[in-house]
Amino acid sequence: MKCTYACGSVEHAIARRQFLGSLAIGAGAVVGGLGSFATPTVSAALAKDQKRMVVFNMHGGLSQLESWDPKPGTDTGGPFRAIPTSVPGVHISELLPFTAKQMHHLALVRGINTKNDDHGKGTYMMLTGRRQMPGQEYPQIGAVVAKCFDGPQQSLPGHVRITAGGGGRSADSAYLGPKYASIGLDGGKPPANTTKPDSLTDASLAEQNEFRRLANDHFLSRRRTAMTDAYTQSYEQALELMKQRDVFDLSKEPEKDHERYGKHDFGRHCLMARRLLEKGITFAQVSHSNYDTHNENFNFHFEQMGEFDKPFATFVADLADRGMLDSTLIVVLSEFGRTPRINQYYGRDHWGKAWSVCVGGAGIVRGASIGKTNTNGTEVSEREVDCGHLFHTYLRALGLSSKGNFDIAGRQIPMADPAVGPIKELLA
Repeated sequence: MKCTYACGSVEHAIARRQFLGSLAIGAGAVVGGLGSFATPTVSAALAKDQKRMVVFNMHGGLSQLESWDPKPGTDTGGPFRAIPTSVPGVHISELLPFTAKQMHHLALVRGINTKNDDHGKGTYMMLTGRRQMPGQEYPQIGAVVAKCFDGPQQSLPGHVRITAGGGGRSADSAYLGPKYASIGLDGGKPPANTTKPDSLTDASLAEQNEFRRLANDHFLSRRRTAMTDAYTQSYEQALELMKQRDVFDLSKEPEKDHERYGKHDFGRHCLMARRLLEKGITFAQVSHSNYDTHNENFNFHFEQMGEFDKPFATFVADLADRGMLDSTLIVVLSEFGRTPRINQYYGRDHWGKAWSVCVGGAGIVRGASIGKTNTNGTEVSEREVDCGHLFHTYLRALGLSSKGNFDIAGRQIPMADPAVGPIKELLA
């Protein structure tokens, strides 16, 4: 679908167990590189208990009124009804009938006020839990989760973005270093450049890598820096990706699952996210674009929510059926919501003052609805929160101490904004 309604901004042109001090790394830290010490039974038990997180990033600004907080019959409500869900008393938009049946696994935060209407700043806030400040960059939630849960045996990347465009490493891990930066994945395909040239034999490749390691060790003994360590780590991880390309091969999933999720990009991306989590990858982010509906908001949400609804609901149901939901945090977020006021083009504009996100799984109270907006959705009327409260809540739901610190070269940096705390009513 060609995006002709957007604002034209740059962004749219394109644990229960704790150790290592305050990082509180969870029980799943060794999963993904269990090694020979683990029997299949033990491996399966650890994999089921491994802490994971998946974010569905609704790029552009999902309308809360056409999703999690409908206001039918008001001057701002638009044409769609609210429908009951599997949680008595909780209603969501009729555009999400499959998700409505899974709400007993999920929860809603309906009182968000980030006081921000800018795409770039909003994205930064929602993924880092902080406001942008000159001279200071903070890691995104995926990098934080990978840092906390990926142990030394973890051979696969712990922070993966699944998009239609793919791409390599991103600069989204800040002071945590490139090891925890995200790797972009193009839908159902393994990472690019992870196959051995046909002209190179396995023996030759092994000899090359052994020579490279000897040269690296000699160099590092005299000139070791953070940059050289990052280079070495990236190269070794690339070799592991070459060995384990099948983890990223969506054709390995049964045809019936492809049918259930849908043979379109978002359906494939949801199925890939499930596959990656099952294979021991700690964090996956799935993108769905583009919700910047300044024009034709209702037509677009009718179409786009229809694409989102069934694959997302199938993903939630599958995690519950496979025993993974108790250890997997699910978050559906955006950079802001849409204005209650409907503009002259039948669109909704940017709105960070009163909107919603959906969460579920892990340590979240199932079926909860925290916060309220007023009758026509223009103000938060109960339990106002912002990005910092959400970030604390994500960490706590995964069993981490959100008031802990990262030790970066002797400097103690809080994992989450120390000025706020978690949404306690949302935590089981």
